Amino acid sequence: MLRDMIAWAAAHGHDLEQAAGRHLSLSLTALGAAILLALPLALALVRRPSLAGSAIGAVNVLRTIPSLALLVAMLPLLGTGFVPAAVALTLYGLPAILLNTYTALREVDPDIVEAGLGQGMTERQLMRRIKLPLALPVIFAGIRTAAVQIVSAATLAAFIGGGGLGELITAGMGTLDMPQLVLGGLAVAALAVATEIGFALAERGVRRTVGSAA
Repeated sequence: MLRDMIAWAAAHGHDLEQAAGRHLSLSLTALGAAILLALPLALALVRRPSLAGSAIGAVNVLRTIPSLALLVAMLPLLGTGFVPAAVALTLYGLPAILLNTYTALREVDPDIVEAGLGQGMTERQLMRRIKLPLALPVIFAGIRTAAVQIVSAATLAAFIGGGGLGELITAGMGTLDMPQLVLGGLAVAALAVATEIGFALAERGVRRTVGSAA
């Protein structure tokens, strides 16, 4: 099997590279969009606690929806292709970042906040100089979780024409091409592990930086 997989990769190197590039592009687009949506929303919810319960409840609903169901739900709204897959994956990664950010900002030590207020800081200055730096490690942990979830779920984007490494798996299943099927699965697993390790190292660096600054 290993020899067959190496032979397939040698013969279809361009296809493998193209699928991996599409998978990365799709994952990065979704993760970036999820960050851009989650961070401002979390900041708004911290300032308006009366809305937080219903908003977080709605976001939690997304966590109960299987990733494939979320992707398929995009079909009648946006059709097939890269955009609907990216939108679905954005929604899939949103809860982890939003919940971690909201929780981290809410749980900043009140004594530190009180000290900042005593120094005459405005709410904006408190957020920028105290709350966000202290909350950053937990926020980054949410981004790390979302990144791994998105990379893994992006495999299913092939079912709605989003491309990526999932196309190798579906094509291998359709033609009973085991080397292609297994190689596609291993490529997804390797990408997910690399994402986890990369973000874990970055998160450790963030925690070390925040700890030394404190």
